[in-house]
Amino acid sequence: MANTKPRIWQVDALRGLALLNMLVYHGMYDWVYVFGHASGWYDIAAPGCHVWQQYICWSFLLLSGFSYGMARRPWKNGLLVAGCAVVLTAVTAIAMPSERILFGILHLNACAVLLTWLLHRGLEKIPAGVGLAASALLFFVTNQLPYGFLGFEGLHLAEIPAAAYRANLFWLGLPDLTRFASADYFPLLPWVFLYWCGFYLWRLAGRRLPRGRAPAALRPLCAVGSRTLLVYMLHQPVIFGALWLADRLAG
Repeated sequence: MANTKPRIWQVDALRGLALLNMLVYHGMYDWVYVFGHASGWYDIAAPGCHVWQQYICWSFLLLSGFSYGMARRPWKNGLLVAGCAVVLTAVTAIAMPSERILFGILHLNACAVLLTWLLHRGLEKIPAGVGLAASALLFFVTNQLPYGFLGFEGLHLAEIPAAAYRANLFWLGLPDLTRFASADYFPLLPWVFLYWCGFYLWRLAGRRLPRGRAPAALRPLCAVGSRTLLVYMLHQPVIFGALWLADRLAG
């Protein structure tokens, strides 16, 4: 029987918008960096592209944490995403070793869901406003932890001793960058704190959002956003295939 329970369409619309941004961003990445076509504006080192990429991942993680409150069996969702993450690692390691993904946003999402499920009782005891503020502060402070510093973006508050990275705990956020590389890298620290920002935002405002049918103009966007995992798993093979064909046609 189909699930007819009304959805919070605003969340689906925001997910759909993030997915469309991701499709364009990854399409441009493949065209420029995988197929080697020059671009006059797309440069992942440029501030504009960095902000664009950060918007995509921030929106995904905030919405994922926000949606935790709507899940009936979050542990099941976490295991499903974990299985997809393992498949993604295997496929990229075999098909494109130079673009191998060892701990990307899917791996993070699976770990964040399962960790939140395990810690749920403790997290619920923290007042929502306090939890949101603490999570945001911890995300700010640990943002550059994988790169050897405490601080946010270019603001370095303190340097982390090199010894902390020798064990190569890349999944935690302490990679040895001399021997670790991943085409998509989102370790638990700092990113689980952004996920928990979404978790506490749900507690603050999520229950008050109305459920119902989206306006007609936004229904296609919501349809995409309600199938986030499926679109994510399929988008790279489809984009890569389409760009491969375009590359061959272009000579």
